[in-house]
Amino acid sequence: MDAAILFSDILVIPHALGQDVRFEEGRGPILEPIRSKAELGAFEASRVVDFLAPVFETVAGVRRDLADDKALIGFAGAPWTVATYMVEGGSSRDFPNAKGWSWSAPEEFQALIDLLVEATALYLIEQVRHGADVLQIFDTWASALSETAFERWCFAPIIEIVRRVKISCPDVPVIVFPRGAGVQYRRFAEEPLVDAIGLDTTVPLSWARDELQSRICVQGNLDPIALLAGGAALDAEATRLLEVFSDGPFIFNLGHGIVPQTPHENVARLSELIRTWTR
Repeated sequence: MDAAILFSDILVIPHALGQDVRFEEGRGPILEPIRSKAELGAFEASRVVDFLAPVFETVAGVRRDLADDKALIGFAGAPWTVATYMVEGGSSRDFPNAKGWSWSAPEEFQALIDLLVEATALYLIEQVRHGADVLQIFDTWASALSETAFERWCFAPIIEIVRRVKISCPDVPVIVFPRGAGVQYRRFAEEPLVDAIGLDTTVPLSWARDELQSRICVQGNLDPIALLAGGAALDAEATRLLEVFSDGPFIFNLGHGIVPQTPHENVARLSELIRTWTR
């Protein structure tokens, strides 16, 4: 492998801000929902640095244990995705409360997004200070937003985070992953502050090559279930990605998170295929 990524749940940010966050088996994350600007009054972005010290200590420890030629990727959830959990009180399929608040009282909802921008930027900068070489911002629920909402609640907040990170850490590459963004991926590809974009599994390879990779480095987008399945199907799909993306800047990766049941030997097989592949 060329890099490692330290996983720390994206909901450490609302927890650090002061929101009650817990996990229950069979239900996933449960948060005390935030439904008004007044409820944000007790939250302070500056708490993130001290409250999440164990994360930063772990970043430093992992960096020490990695070989010098292996990159360590730090990461955080994007403001829109984190906000959906904070407002809905947990996972959701259609985000009625978060989207409803953003449409009915956009300036109030903006206050929540601004708070998350500040906290997330501090969180990422601190990861770099403790040894992260690269940063990745995940907007898992970007696909839930309409065109205008995407611009305000996904694109603009992420770019503001990247801008703040670049001021403090100008040489650290930032990868943005707006899952399910479709043609809106182009917004990030055209943004000079972004160094690479992660592609979800649904993005057509030829479109990504022509519309995105011609402007920016792309990362992805093998279906995690293909890796789980292994065998000839895995070989064929991985080879297809290599053939399409090999002429431009490309980071081979999955189109979303690895499935826990994935056999280690399938990962080894994929790595060997990539290392030995020639056109």
